[in-house]
Formats: sequence, C-alpha cells, structure tokens
Amino acid sequence: MQIFHGRETSAKSESRGPTFTGQVWADPVMQSTGGVMINNVFFTPGARTFWHAHAQGQILQVTAGKGWICVAGQKAQPIRAGDTVWIPADERHWHGAAADSYLLHTAISLGKTDWQDEVIEADYAGATA
Repeated sequence: MQIFHGRETSAKSESRGPTFTGQVWADPVMQSTGGVMINNVFFTPGARTFWHAHAQGQILQVTAGKGWICVAGQKAQPIRAGDTVWIPADERHWHGAAADSYLLHTAISLGKTDWQDEVIEADYAGATA
C-alpha cells in the first residue's frame, strides 16, 4: 500500500507544452506508479491535447468548467463538471476546454501514452460546431 498525501502548497504547477495547444497546467497527484499516473489538469478556453491514446485506457473526472472530448472519426462530445469519461485502451482521442470556458479534470492514465499529431484549429472548430 502507498498513501499519496495532498499536493504540497509550495510545489509548482507544471506548464504542459509540446503535446498541447493553448495554455494547459497540471498538478501531479501521483507520479507514474505501477503504470498508473494521476494529474489534475487545467485548460484555458480553447486549449486542448494533441491526438493521443493510452496503452490501457484513461479515466477523466471533470471537476469544473466545460469542454470537449473527441474520438477519431467521430464528432466531439461535450463534457462538464460532474462527468466521468472512460476511454478504452488504444482509442485515439483528444480532450480540452470549450472555446468559452476553462476546463479542470482529474486524469487517471493507465499505461504508456502515445502522443500523436496536433488537433489544428480548423479541426477543433469543426468537431465542436
């Protein structure tokens, strides 16, 4: 058993960069332990992940704001505070904030993340229209 105590107030949030569009910040809740990683992730309006997939899936618990999640080949689906999303293993997807709202979610990532290409502005706008 391991206990992961709450985030230290002196610890700094991490700015997420090359696999995100827009300003995205994360607070690690639990670094990778047994292939599981937990982060609280804050997206500014319109910010989003690149396309990616998780070797064993991902769970998103939306805690504030509203946003979108999109599976390859499908139209984006709205998500908002209180929603829980299960993304199966190896499912290509992206997620992020709505254009007019921030988004805060807890991401529980299972296994390795395979980062892929950027969700360009035209694709984001088209998927969320």
